[in-house]
Amino acid sequence: MNDTCLLLVEDDANVANTLSARLTGEGFTVTHAPSVAAARAAIAAKDFHVAVLDVGLPDGNGFDVASHMRDASPQTALLFLTAYGTPEDRIRGLELGADDYVTKPFVFRELLLRIQNVLKRARDLQQRSAAFTRPVTIGIAEVDFARFTANSRGELHRLTHKECAVLKLLVERAGEAVTRDEILDRAWSPDEFPTQRTVDNFIVRLRKLVERDPAHPATIRSIRGVGYQFEA
Repeated sequence: MNDTCLLLVEDDANVANTLSARLTGEGFTVTHAPSVAAARAAIAAKDFHVAVLDVGLPDGNGFDVASHMRDASPQTALLFLTAYGTPEDRIRGLELGADDYVTKPFVFRELLLRIQNVLKRARDLQQRSAAFTRPVTIGIAEVDFARFTANSRGELHRLTHKECAVLKLLVERAGEAVTRDEILDRAWSPDEFPTQRTVDNFIVRLRKLVERDPAHPATIRSIRGVGYQFEA
C-alpha cells in the first residue's frame, strides 16, 4: 500500500487521529480534512487514490464531498464511513458513485479490507480503460468510462467503479454469454460474500439505466442458466 494517498474526511478528532495513525501504519499517506471546505481544498491540491468520508460535517455533509470528488477526480475510489446507516443514506451515497458504505461502529480490519477492495477495483478499472477513449453507446445510455458517468434519458448519472466494471466486461464480450461467476470475479471480492443473486439484482439496476423498456431488455439479455449477454 506504499504511496497510496488517502483522504480522510472526519470531523471527530479522536476518530480521525486513531484512523490516521492506523492507516499510516498500514502504508497509506493520509491527509485529514475535518470539514467540507478542508476536503475541497485538499482535493484541489492533491490527487488521491481513495477517499474515506464521514457524512455529518460541521459545514455540510460527506455527500457534498463525494459529489465534488466525482466531478474533480472520478478515478478516486470512494468509501463512506459514517453513523448514518439508514437505507436512504446508503442509497444516496451509492447513487453519488460511492464504491462502498460502512457504518459506525466498525472493526478496523474490516474497514482496511474494504479500502483495499475498492482500491483494487479502481486500479483494475483504470488498466482496462485504455481501450475506451470515447463514450460508448450502451442501449439508450452514453457511458463515459473515463468520467464514470452515463447520460440516459437526458440525465447525467454517476457510476460506481463496480457498475463500470460490469458494463465494461459486457461490452468487451459483446455478443457472447458472460457467466454470473465471471461477473462476480470482475467486480466483487470474495469477502463481500456475493452470490449469483447479487449479480441478478445488480443487472436489474443497470437495465433501468440502459434499457428503453427495462421489463423487456434488448441490450443486456438474459441467457437462461448461464448469465448475460450485451447486444451492441
